[in-house]
Amino acid sequence: MALNLHTEVRGAINTVNPDILATYKQSTGYTTASDGKQAPTYTTFTKVRIQVQALSWGDLQHRDMQNVQGVLRAIYMYGNTQGVVRPDVKGGDLLVFSQVLNGSPQMWLVKAVLETWTPDAPGFCKLGAVLQVGS
Repeated sequence: MALNLHTEVRGAINTVNPDILATYKQSTGYTTASDGKQAPTYTTFTKVRIQVQALSWGDLQHRDMQNVQGVLRAIYMYGNTQGVVRPDVKGGDLLVFSQVLNGSPQMWLVKAVLETWTPDAPGFCKLGAVLQVGS
C-alpha cells in the first residue's frame, strides 16, 4: 500500500484554509431529445469536501495554453473528477459551492485535471475549474 501524503498533510492545510462542502455533479454523458438537441446528464453527490485555492503560476501557464478565460480556481478533492473526456462522450464535471462564507452557491465547470494521485482506493485530484455565467 502506497503512502497517501495528502492525507498526512490535510489537517495542517485545513488549519490555514478549511475545506468547504460542495455538490459534485459527475458527467454521465447526455440524452438526445426528439428534436435532436442534446442535454447533459449527471450523477449528483452532495456534501463533498473540497479545498479551494488560487491557481499556481504553473497552473496559470497551463490555463494560457488552453485559452481559458474567466474566474478560475484550483480545487483539491478526493475522487476521480474529470474535465471533458471525448472518448467516453462525457462533458466536464461540475461543482457547486460558494466562494464566500454564507454566500450564494455558484456552478464551476472542471476545465482541466491538473494532477491526480491514486495511491489508495480513494485517491485525490487537483482540478482547474472556471465559474459559469449565470450560475
